[in-house]
This record gives sequence, structure tokens and C-alpha cells, in this order.
Amino acid sequence: MTALLQVTDLKTHFFTRDGVAKAVDGVSLRLDKGEILGLVGESGSGKSVTGFSLLGLVDPPGRVVSGEIAFAGIDLVKGGEKAMRGLRGKRIAMIFQDPMMTLNPVLRVDTQMIETVQAHEKVSRATARERARQALVQVGISAPDERLESYPHQFSGGMRQRVAIAIALLHKPDLIIADEPTTALDVTIQAQILAEVQKLCAETGTALIWITHDLAVVSGLADRLAVMYAGRIVEEGPTAEIIANPIHPYTRGLIASVPHGKPHGSMLEQIKGMTPSLLNLPRGCTFAPRCPRADAACAQEPALEEKAPGRLARCVHPHGPAQMEASLS
Repeated sequence: MTALLQVTDLKTHFFTRDGVAKAVDGVSLRLDKGEILGLVGESGSGKSVTGFSLLGLVDPPGRVVSGEIAFAGIDLVKGGEKAMRGLRGKRIAMIFQDPMMTLNPVLRVDTQMIETVQAHEKVSRATARERARQALVQVGISAPDERLESYPHQFSGGMRQRVAIAIALLHKPDLIIADEPTTALDVTIQAQILAEVQKLCAETGTALIWITHDLAVVSGLADRLAVMYAGRIVEEGPTAEIIANPIHPYTRGLIASVPHGKPHGSMLEQIKGMTPSLLNLPRGCTFAPRCPRADAACAQEPALEEKAPGRLARCVHPHGPAQMEASLS
């Protein structure tokens, strides 16, 4: 089956006075219709820049320097802005972490949502407004008619984020890229949004890339996980398998640092050290300076290889099932 999205060896670099920051350094991804992919990692791992690169939203001094992005058979890198203009907002939508990147502070919400609909479809203003109203209801906004006539500054931060999510859902796009969109929402509304997103993907075949550092959220949402570190994917596979048995030491460290399921008052595990500077990445395995399993073999850069059926990892000393079971007992 042909993938909806096929990313091959994507590299996005930022050219600064201090040097070249390799924010995305050889990322390859595949996403099928209706599939949900969780893209996880610490701050600075490159997950958000990956999302921006897919939509052609990387601003100078950054740019995509190489790689291929094929969406529904369309080469987005070679097609450039012209190809993106017809897809962005209609077939590919993005939900930003900061809703004010989506909303215009001087326009009413109904004006912004109606313009979004009419930019891609020839429908009446009344039809576009009704669709906007239904989208607000879908994300849990009460009194939608009143809210449509409001300005963004009249909403709370969480309410603005829900409006931004509603705008992304207007066209029932083929692909949604969500950059930590529920961070500002309370847990009740977060659960509602996650349920609506899963329902949308199941009913319409919309694919979703959910970018987050919150493993608790993505573990119940995504079909597959791709774990990023220092601009590279270090582990990829089915969500349930990765959560139960992480292969890469970095993934294992992320999961071990989550407080859920641990006795009250117990010390949390932590990953030692700091993420490396993208301007001066260590040779070989970029996680080696922080890894408890590192040795001389890690001086060579490991490839992303299949370590088990359907499980990829970039590590020469991956964890095995027996090791993980022993560590959790």
C-alpha cells in the first residue's frame, strides 16, 4: 500500500553566526491513511522543527537542505511554496502549541474561520459560518454562536487553543500535524479533544502526527511512536510495544522518569547530563555521553536498524525483553 506521507532522510539546518545547527538530521518517516504517529522527545530534540519542515514553515536562517517529502504522490520539497499553498490548511493542517500563531488578534473568530473555509471551497458565507459553529461544538466550546462573535483576547489560553484546533478540523484534512496542542488544556477537555481526534482519524481516514513530550498522553493515542534525540529518530515501533519494552536506552530513560505507577514518595529515575548542543554534536552515538551502556563501540555512528520485528533502534547496545523484565521487577 502506498503511504500517505513518506519522508526520506530529511535534514533541516539552521545557519547561525556560531555555526550550523542540525535541528533535523536525517529523519525518515512513513505514515499511512488513518494512522496516528506519536513523535516524542525532550525539548530541543527536533520534533517541532520536523513538523514545521513538513509544511514548509521553517523560517531563515533555517532551511530544508536535503531529503524528500512525498505527500499523496506530491513531492513537497521540489514543489516548494507553490505546491504547499494548495495543500496547507485544506489537505494538511497544523495545530500549533501557541494558538496565537493561528489566530489574528484583530479579527473576530467567525471572520477567521469563515475565511479559512472559503479560501479552499466555494461555499456561501452562511454555510461556512455553520461549519465553523459545528467545529467549535466539536471541540467542546459552549455557546458557539456567542463565541464566534468574540475576539481572541476575550478567550482564555485554553479556549484559544480549542479554537485553533477547531480551525484545523474545518476541512477534515488528510493529515494533521499537532505540535503539543493540549498543553494548555485541563485534563477533562484534553481527554475530550483526544477522543474527537481519534474519532476523526477512524471515521475519515485522517492521518495524524502528534508531537509531544508527554508519554502519558501519546501512549493512549498513537498507533506508533517515533522517539527523537538530537535531531534523529533513535527508536520507532508500535506504541504498546515501546511502552512495555523500550529498546533504546534513551527511550527507557524517558519512560522511567514518568511518575505514573510509582509508589508515593519514591525517587524518580532521571537521564544524567544535558542534551548536546546542535552546534557541536558528539561523534558517533549522540546519546553516548549520557548513556549508562556506552563503550568504545559507540564512537561509531549507529544506523537505525530493525532490532526485532517491527522495531527499529539506533543503538549498538539495545535492551532486550529479558533485561527490561528484570529491571521492572
